[in-house]
Amino acid sequence: MVPQPGRGASPASGSLLRQIYGETHTTDLLNVCACAHAQAYGIGATDGHVDGPHSISALPVPIVSAHRRAADLQCMNQSFLYTALSLTAYSPPGLLNYVFFVLCLLLYVLTLCANVLLIALILSDPHLHKPMYTFLLHLALNGIVGSCAVCPKVMQSLLSRDPFMSYGGCLLQVLFVNVYTLCAYAILAVMAYDRYISICKPLQYHTIITPGRVRVLLAAAYLFPVGLTAVQVYLTSQLPLCRFAVNKMFCDNLVVVKLACFRRDLDNVYGLFIVCSLVLFPFVCVLLSYMQILSVSWRASKASQRKALSTCAPHLIIFINFSTIIFYSVLYNRRDSVSVLGNFLNSTLFALLPPLFHPLVYGLRTKEIQRSIQKLLLAAPPRPGPALPHLRVVPVDRSPHPASRRLGS
Repeated sequence: MVPQPGRGASPASGSLLRQIYGETHTTDLLNVCACAHAQAYGIGATDGHVDGPHSISALPVPIVSAHRRAADLQCMNQSFLYTALSLTAYSPPGLLNYVFFVLCLLLYVLTLCANVLLIALILSDPHLHKPMYTFLLHLALNGIVGSCAVCPKVMQSLLSRDPFMSYGGCLLQVLFVNVYTLCAYAILAVMAYDRYISICKPLQYHTIITPGRVRVLLAAAYLFPVGLTAVQVYLTSQLPLCRFAVNKMFCDNLVVVKLACFRRDLDNVYGLFIVCSLVLFPFVCVLLSYMQILSVSWRASKASQRKALSTCAPHLIIFINFSTIIFYSVLYNRRDSVSVLGNFLNSTLFALLPPLFHPLVYGLRTKEIQRSIQKLLLAAPPRPGPALPHLRVVPVDRSPHPASRRLGS
C-alpha cells in the first residue's frame, strides 16, 4: 500500500513546503516523497511500518530525520523536473512580438543555410580537405547546435499567450547553450594553434598537424566542454527551487541558480573552475599564438606579412566578435530587470550573430572558399546542341591532287 500523502515526509518539511509552494503543489510533492520513503525504508503496511530489525521504527531518531531530509530533497528534485517555469520576459502577443518573430525566423534560416553551405563546400571540394577547414567545419556544426538550442523555443514563445518551459527542458537548454559556448572557444583556440604552426613553423607543419593529431585536438575540444558542462548541470539540478519565474528569453546556468532556495559553495567553485579552464585558458592560448605570429611576421618580408595577415584575419575577426558577444551576455545575465527589446537583442546576438557571422567572414576573406563557391556556381554542364539527323558528314580526301603530283615529279 502506498503511504498516505505526507506520512513519509517529516512534519517540518511539510510545513516548510506549504509556506513556499502552496497547498496544492505541496500535496503532490509529499505524495512523491511518501513513495520515495516507502522504497527507501521498505514501508508497506497500513501503518507505514514493518516489523523487524530493518524497520524505520528500529532506527535512531537522528538517523531517521537525516534520511527523511535527504529523501525529501531527492523527491523534490524529481518532481521539479516536470514543473512549469513561467517565461516572464515575453510580452503578450502583439505587433512587437510578430516583428521579433519575423526577424528571428529570417536570421535563423540564413544562419542554417550559411553554415550548411559552408559544410557542403568543405566536404565536396578536395582542395578544402585541410586541417584549417576541418576545424572550420566543426565550428559551423557547433554554430548550428547553438542556434537550434535557442531559436525554436524563442520563436514559439513569441507567439504564445502564456509562454512556459518545463524545468527539465530548461536544464537541457542550459546543457546545449554551455556546450555551444565552450566548444566554440575550444575550437577557436585549436584554430589559433594551427595558424601558429603554419606561420611560425611552416616546414614542420605537416609533421606536427597530422590527421591523427587533428582528431585528438577535435576530441579534446568536444569531450572536455561536454563532460564538465554535464557535471555542472547535474549539480544545478540538485538545488531545490523557491521561484518559478524566468525573466530571460532562454535558460542558462545562472538563470536556473537564481531560482534556487540557496546557493552552495561547491557550485560557485566548480563554475569558477570551468571559466578558468575552458574560457580563460583558451583565451590566453589564442593571445600567445598571435603574439608569436606577430613576432615572426615582424621580421619577415612585406609579402610574408601580407600572407600572414590574410591567413589570420578571418580567425582573429571571429574570435574578437565571439569574445565580445559572450562578455556582453555575461553582463546582461547579471541584471535582474531588462526590457523586452534588451532580452531579444541579447538572444539574437548570442545565438544567431556568431553562427551567421563565421561563414560570412570566411567566405568573404578566404580565397580558397571563394574559388570553391565560384566553381560550384560555374560548374553547370553545357547544354547539348540540337540533333541534326539530315546532315551527313562527308570525309575529306587529303591526298595530293594528281596534277600536283605530276608537277612535283
